[in-house]
Amino acid sequence: MTAMRATRGWFTALIIIILAFFAATLPAQAETLASFLPKLDPAQMHPEADAFGPVRDDIAVAPVLKGGETVAWAFLTSDFVGTTGYSGKPIHVVAAIDADAVLTGVELVKHSEPIVLIGIPNSKITALTEGYKGLDLKAEAASGGDAHDLDIISGATVTIMIIDDSLVRAGIKVARALALGGLAPHQAEGPRRELDMAQDETYDWATLSGDGSVRRLTLDVGQVNAAFEATGDARAIKRPEPGDADETFIDMHLALVSVPSIGRSLLGDAEYNNLKNWLEDGEHAILVLGRGSYSFKGSGYVRGGIFDRIQMIQGDNSVRFFDKQQRRLGSLAAPDAPSFTELDIFKIPADAEFDPTEPFRLQLLVQRAIGAVEKTFLTFDLGYTLPKKYLSPLPATAAPLVEDASAEAAAKAALWQRIWRDRIVEIVILGVMLLTLTGIFFFQFQATANPRVFYWVRIGFLTMSLFFIGWYANAQLSVVNLMALAGSLRSGFTWDAFLLDPLVFIQWFAIAAALLFWGRGAYCGWLCPFGALQELTNQIARALKLPQWEVPWGLHERLWPIKYMIFLGLFGVSLASIPLAEQLAEVEPFKTAIILKFVRDWPFVVFAVSLLVIGLFVERFYCRYLCPLGGALAIPARMRMFDWLRRYKECGSPCQTCANECPVQAIHPTGEINPNECVNCLHCQVLYQSDAKCPVVIRQLKRRAAVGKVSDDILKKGPPQKLAET
Repeated sequence: MTAMRATRGWFTALIIIILAFFAATLPAQAETLASFLPKLDPAQMHPEADAFGPVRDDIAVAPVLKGGETVAWAFLTSDFVGTTGYSGKPIHVVAAIDADAVLTGVELVKHSEPIVLIGIPNSKITALTEGYKGLDLKAEAASGGDAHDLDIISGATVTIMIIDDSLVRAGIKVARALALGGLAPHQAEGPRRELDMAQDETYDWATLSGDGSVRRLTLDVGQVNAAFEATGDARAIKRPEPGDADETFIDMHLALVSVPSIGRSLLGDAEYNNLKNWLEDGEHAILVLGRGSYSFKGSGYVRGGIFDRIQMIQGDNSVRFFDKQQRRLGSLAAPDAPSFTELDIFKIPADAEFDPTEPFRLQLLVQRAIGAVEKTFLTFDLGYTLPKKYLSPLPATAAPLVEDASAEAAAKAALWQRIWRDRIVEIVILGVMLLTLTGIFFFQFQATANPRVFYWVRIGFLTMSLFFIGWYANAQLSVVNLMALAGSLRSGFTWDAFLLDPLVFIQWFAIAAALLFWGRGAYCGWLCPFGALQELTNQIARALKLPQWEVPWGLHERLWPIKYMIFLGLFGVSLASIPLAEQLAEVEPFKTAIILKFVRDWPFVVFAVSLLVIGLFVERFYCRYLCPLGGALAIPARMRMFDWLRRYKECGSPCQTCANECPVQAIHPTGEINPNECVNCLHCQVLYQSDAKCPVVIRQLKRRAAVGKVSDDILKKGPPQKLAET
């Protein structure tokens, strides 16, 4: 029977390897304008069009034809702007622009946003996107992208704002490149002034505010009420309340603190030096201060990592800030500075094409509820121009900045390296945890010698996995990681994307090594935050005397394959559509319970909580039967090189102690441990040495006691000559 199980395991592993190889060799679907145009009707881009022409070699646009004549130009927004949404991936929109720089057609062709998962129909987003047809980009270029009203769908604020930003910015770039609507391309400039980085004189708050180094936007409640009333939407008009019109709605200040003099004045020398270490070449930082009843940060960044109430705009470019680009500031160094409730530093990445010598503005989004779930929005701008005293003339021989093909790769490399430096403390903590776990496994006989000590060591480790790796660092691994790896192999593998989250990368590297030594249990039994949550809650249930249900062995053995079937199904779907596979991967409750900490739409919370409730009575129910990640790790774990878990020849026949007490029923009645199901909790190694439960140990102790008693009796007989007679 053991041989048959091993054969089935190797056969399954072989199938997976073949599928993985097939996936790696499949050509990836390119996300280019040429790949999307065949799926579109030319009439969607222009009402009179009947065909598309070929994509141009110099600019990624294609002519929209009517009877062979060009009536518009089609373009893909992601070819011109790099804005990404909650998913971290571009939102692809195909649009067409005519000779007057007016959009004649807009189609949302692909996105990976999780809007469907929070109850917003995709058709609603698609319809809103198509509503940009008729947008005049000449007016947008003249106003910096604010010549139109922004229509927002509640619950998808960031997604809609990114679509809006992508269409406007990409459309203006295309119009300039093709000289449509009288929009001329940006001309190369001669020598110009640049930042004087040697100037580091400090100033007080009054001086900085007076010369424009710090800019201010102040709104009271009355002004905001009047602005919403001016929209004409009666639902947005707030009934006046006595005495609140003059109350401060928001008092927001802005400063470019990557300028040495401004940074040292506001942050102090120590914080400014920390800022310099945080920033890479070409990066800048702004300090945003706020007080009043309205927060410029909001709470969206907690759920999705994006600050959805502010964006920085300069010319045709805009920058949205993610949580990894933000740092809180404790206090201002300027002694005469007022107090603020919000003090945050935001990093402007190098690829944002930001020019600190040119004017820019910080746009504030103000929202107001107009129904149970509906909201309306207004924007207010805080303009900023760096005072000329911080600039120095460029040398006449200075060469213009030239972008080359390696710039993007260098920016990506700098990004992951910077992220690793920023998270050095977390990396060290995870490293200590991995070294501790390695020590436990290598010296498991000594580690499990004292059952009580080992129990609390394990509980402490699981607590760290849950709170630090899971809820704090959000480094929960997922089967989605494996699908992303397969997709990367198909489209051209690079390390950059996988290095952007150091804790996830380190865990996968450690798991790859652990699979060869110990199998899947190193992760599933010790490092998985959701697994830790299940076991810890089950321990609480046991302490409260809740009954524990043991699944009959016959049923238990037949439920094992479910997780493998789920994994194979997800893997197969991912070959055709990774976004669809990612949605189906919600069978993993990890995002709900660990990443979002149960702050999610109720069906997902009910699903995750239900699994945990079942786990109160059947320990690690989800791990045993449903986890596709566990199934994926179990397959290569069959190739482990060593059997570390000690066994007696009596195990299984006649002794069934370990089989009966195994928390996940990974030990067959015949005594052998199933490595596919074992989570390496080492409870069987505790029993292996137990003088209270293991029959073999008890028998050995009795034999030693008997031998000792005989020796004592002999010694009681008398001196050596007496013993000789005896």
